[in-house]
Amino acid sequence: MRRQPGARSTRAPPSAGRLPMTAADTAPVPRPVPPAPARYVGRFAPSPTGPLHFGSLVAAAASWLEAQAHDGRWLLRIEDVDAPRCVPGAAADILATLDRFGFRWDGEVVYQSTRTAAYEAALEHLRSSEHAFPCGCTRAELAAAPLARDGSRRYPGTCRNGLAPGRGARAWRVRAEGVVRFEDGVQGWQEEDLARDCGDYVVRRADGLFAYQLAVVVDDAAAGVTHVVRGADLLDSTARQIHLHRLLGSAAPAHAHVPVATNAAGEKLSKQTHALALDPAAPAPALLAALAFLGQNPPPELARATPAEVWAWARMHWHLAGVPRQRHAPAPA
Repeated sequence: MRRQPGARSTRAPPSAGRLPMTAADTAPVPRPVPPAPARYVGRFAPSPTGPLHFGSLVAAAASWLEAQAHDGRWLLRIEDVDAPRCVPGAAADILATLDRFGFRWDGEVVYQSTRTAAYEAALEHLRSSEHAFPCGCTRAELAAAPLARDGSRRYPGTCRNGLAPGRGARAWRVRAEGVVRFEDGVQGWQEEDLARDCGDYVVRRADGLFAYQLAVVVDDAAAGVTHVVRGADLLDSTARQIHLHRLLGSAAPAHAHVPVATNAAGEKLSKQTHALALDPAAPAPALLAALAFLGQNPPPELARATPAEVWAWARMHWHLAGVPRQRHAPAPA
């Protein structure tokens, strides 16, 4: 219907029935804030099988300095799960040596010997999810099996589908399935086919003790460890540990494996190879030698420095990229 000249329009203006617009109406919609990245949590986890030696110092220094570089926490764990190998008094000696060398850790020291219930719960989870199975094989029966990547015997799968009649469970193994890939912070890209390279692996031993692979994964997950810096002798264990993290529903930490210090015969420094204990009366020279071994090139002027001065320089100049990309190297004479 055509409106007559002079007649008023009965149509409401566009703004009728609406509240007046405010600054809030025209403000951009805020974007969701992404969660803050998890704080760096590193750790050092020596076994109390004897005193700390130069190789121990190298691993501890690399782990501590990398945590410092990320303003992170550095935890200390005594890996005494293998009780028969532990030496009385060694744990206390390790703590005293670390303190004398200027290491400072966060929180209470964790002892694996107090964590049996946690390992039992993890094993039960693996059993109930059918990722773990009982194994009745003896060491002698596996002696002819081919070698795995880490030098141990690769399990041939004898008990994978059930124990043979008349055989009892001696140990518990996890089914090694899939390919694990990860970028190591020092050694670079790593890839391991679990079935081919290691085979089904033990998580509870025939003597009833929990295996290192299970204990370390459970403890790292419980502590919220985000980064593991350690010796390259453990590089070949890493794929199994990542695999266990996945099976147990925990986040695997990032890894960086520094070279292992060896003696003149090319053997890893250890109690078995009669490695000399660190001298708590002379920490600064050993610290400088460890930094040089790790490719950090401390200047000659630090030769007369105190341990505190060595650490101050190391914190300022530490860079993981400087660590040699090799699995082992001779320790200084």
